[in-house]
Amino acid sequence: MTQIDFYILSSQRIEQADIFACRLAEKAYRTGLGVLLAVDHPERAEQLNRLLWTFREDSFVPHAPQGEEPPAAVEINCGEDPGAHHGLMINLCSAVPNWFSRFERLAEIVVQQPQALQRSRTRFGLFRERGYPLKSHKINQSN
Repeated sequence: MTQIDFYILSSQRIEQADIFACRLAEKAYRTGLGVLLAVDHPERAEQLNRLLWTFREDSFVPHAPQGEEPPAAVEINCGEDPGAHHGLMINLCSAVPNWFSRFERLAEIVVQQPQALQRSRTRFGLFRERGYPLKSHKINQSN
């Protein structure tokens, strides 16, 4: 069953969610876990692509859009079926993709904005009702 982790950031800025997603993807990559970053639209995918090169001066995270050959350790998904992925999905979508349960782990990143907080509370409740193992992590970041 998919382990679901909610990372609750102290920041109100959505940009901080993207930076945290890059940090989380890097950490998972270093442990050998395949990562799929799920986003809603191609513009956000391109933003993440650029950010994965620049979020930290000394980091390297091999990444590519999903579907490129050869597959990268970290792939960016823009709504398509995840294929063979099953490690970690970092969900940056406005909704939870229907195929999230194919993954060992799902990461939900929450910023301190009313709409984001409400959406995460709703998701947390739905996951809990369905019996998924849940964890919450409070992450302090500067705004």
